[in-house]
Amino acid sequence: MSAVINNLPVLLAGFGTSLALILVSAAIALLLGVALAGMRVSPVPLLQTAATCYVECLRTVPTAVIFFFALFGLPQMGVRIGFFPAAVAALSVYYAAFFCEAVRSGINSVPTGQAEAARSIGLEFRGALRFVVLPQALRSVIPPLLNVFVALTKSSAIASAFGVAELLASTTALVTIESDAVIPILLACSAFYLVITIPAGLLAERLEKKVAVAR
Repeated sequence: MSAVINNLPVLLAGFGTSLALILVSAAIALLLGVALAGMRVSPVPLLQTAATCYVECLRTVPTAVIFFFALFGLPQMGVRIGFFPAAVAALSVYYAAFFCEAVRSGINSVPTGQAEAARSIGLEFRGALRFVVLPQALRSVIPPLLNVFVALTKSSAIASAFGVAELLASTTALVTIESDAVIPILLACSAFYLVITIPAGLLAERLEKKVAVAR
């Protein structure tokens, strides 16, 4: 236990990097996912096809492959970015597909009469989606969105293998130094991840009950 206490600043620094990686990636992925969901329900066939291809391709590719592409493929294309931005790009691009599907399921759950009513007062597709359908859809898919967030949190540990000094990378470095205290260090690492995932899970459960009561 003393190894954990003595190296707590190292673990906290890694936790801070992980938290920044998770929050920035989740925010970008959610925005991209909402845009993709709008494209998937768009009346324009080209937008529907493009969004469908994106989602179906990304969902079937392992996360590590996306990381490899962001870190080693982009430089081959003349795009050179640091490890942290590359990890953010990889997580954002990958999880946008999952956020998209969660939002799209919410859009499909909104009665068609809502969109028809919006159009009857003069709103075009984009306005009806933005001001009428999406607010109702997002409220009903908050629990699934948080489930995707938890999955993104766990996948962020992959960044440790690609040079990002996040929590798991800090833990691995400590384990090599404090080889007699592997278990306490790993337990401390797990506890830091639980600090993120357990509140998110509890929030999802609470919101799910609240939405169910509202219905």
